[in-house]
Amino acid sequence: MATPFDKSLRKLLVKSCKKLRFPYNKDVTVVTIEGPSFSTKAESKMFRTWGADIINMSTCPEVVLANELEIPYQTIAMSTDYDCWKEDEESVTFEMILKQMEKNANKVIKLIEHVLPEIKKKCQ
Repeated sequence: MATPFDKSLRKLLVKSCKKLRFPYNKDVTVVTIEGPSFSTKAESKMFRTWGADIINMSTCPEVVLANELEIPYQTIAMSTDYDCWKEDEESVTFEMILKQMEKNANKVIKLIEHVLPEIKKKCQ
């Protein structure tokens, strides 16, 4: 699990993001927490000291199972908010997250529609 995500899938997704002019990150560290829950300030600060750039609740166990079965796997993370360590931001509410997720969902759909033909070509 040193490199849990598939580099070739990541390259295809980055290429599609560039073409669609979507913002993206390709070399960040993700920490997965049990959810659904918001982190406390102490937890958020701890994750930052670990080098985490993104905190999520949906990478495990999927990535582990995919790797065990040798299935190429790549996460598409939809950032919804800054974590509570960022004190100059408004406190996060469930409603804010739902609103941001709705905005993100359309971009993810477009990204998947754009990248699927490229994945199909690669698999042939």
